[in-house]
Amino acid sequence: MRLEGTVLRGPELEPISGRVVVEDGEITSVEEVETDSTDIVLPAFVNAHTHLGDSIAKEAGEGLSLDDLVAPPDGLKHRLLRAASTDEKVGAMARSLRMMETGGTAACLEFREGGVDGVDVIRQALTDRDIEAVVLGRETESAMEVSDGFGASGARDAEFGSLRNATEKAGKLFGIHAGERDSLDINAALDLDPDFLVHMVHPESLHLERVEDSEIPIVVCPRSNLVTGVGVPPIRELVERTTVALGTDNVMLNSPSMFREMEFASKLADVPATEVLKMATVNGAEIAGLDYGVVEAGRPAKLLVLDGESDNLTGVQDVVRAVVRRAGMADIKDVYL
Repeated sequence: MRLEGTVLRGPELEPISGRVVVEDGEITSVEEVETDSTDIVLPAFVNAHTHLGDSIAKEAGEGLSLDDLVAPPDGLKHRLLRAASTDEKVGAMARSLRMMETGGTAACLEFREGGVDGVDVIRQALTDRDIEAVVLGRETESAMEVSDGFGASGARDAEFGSLRNATEKAGKLFGIHAGERDSLDINAALDLDPDFLVHMVHPESLHLERVEDSEIPIVVCPRSNLVTGVGVPPIRELVERTTVALGTDNVMLNSPSMFREMEFASKLADVPATEVLKMATVNGAEIAGLDYGVVEAGRPAKLLVLDGESDNLTGVQDVVRAVVRRAGMADIKDVYL
């Protein structure tokens, strides 16, 4: 297979006129050649933070605080999940996974409620899907053991030291929410030396210094933070200090669209469009331990092709900026997962 057009090549997403050659699901070469194609070829997205169980309750809980919406164990989300049948949860999550596939997302990093049973539910939802999910179990060590790691709610909610040690011993990922409501749980989260933090809406100078020294990656979810009224993360300050990725967070609150998340982050934060696209591709893949997010030889051919002649994209002057701030699902020509 050969894909031609403007190729966003390599980890820096350099726009070139070129051709991507794919054999047996692997990129074998990226050639810089003249082409008449107006297509835009880029890496498929990695959504670095999702809660897909919320797919059963989209737009529920208007006016509720963050704690009332999602705090364990009795936030609205958790009550709705307990009340839903397995078939309802599997069906709703499968629809969200299908939407992400259609929208060019190759993988997501899922914080999965419900212990061992919750991990099993998403495995069922992934049946016959092309998208990959790196699943972090929650609530119990057993959930970690049957999944790809552990996703902690936050250092204010429980003591996670033993679970952090068990996850590290198992050689799996440990992520934790931090700094979402305020700054009070950030030091305790950093003390756990997690593989990544989620949110970091309220870091103070000391926390930013610690992040820079430790090089702990951060996943930001600005649309979700705005909806829940906790503020928005200081994306530029975080990007200056560590690897930052994008996630869409709860499906209850936001569609799992990386196009929408990129546009919002780009228009909110004073960072280059290329940096935002890296947050949606290579950086998320790096945090999740996946060999995706880059168009270069030897990588899996997880690719997204946009129609540069769509009504929305025709006439763009800056291709990367257009992908980040303007493109949407209607502009997709092909997805290769």
